[in-house]
Amino acid sequence: QVQLVESGGGLVQPGGSLRLSCTAPGIMFTYYNMAWYRQAPGNQRELVASINRYGTTNYTDAVKGRFSISRDNARNTVYLLMNSLKPEDTAVYYCYAGHRYTYWGQGTQVTVSA
Repeated sequence: QVQLVESGGGLVQPGGSLRLSCTAPGIMFTYYNMAWYRQAPGNQRELVASINRYGTTNYTDAVKGRFSISRDNARNTVYLLMNSLKPEDTAVYYCYAGHRYTYWGQGTQVTVSA
């Protein structure tokens, strides 16, 4: 059973930064499209950012210019650097890996509050 392992969440003040990490042991990482989703209380899970196997990235409009997704294939790890955080970024953030199979992480809480 593959389990994606996320880290890096926490409490940060508005305007601050966090970097989320997601490690994906046991999969052919270089073949996988990777993404970060988030889910706030009462909301549906939404796609935040994605990076495909070729390194092409996409972002939801709400985070463009503030968040950056990257991957390190040698470490089977995908990152989400979040700058200029806003209270509306508060959510549980989930890592996703998709190719022949799909996998999810357990989620990491990000809280943006003064």
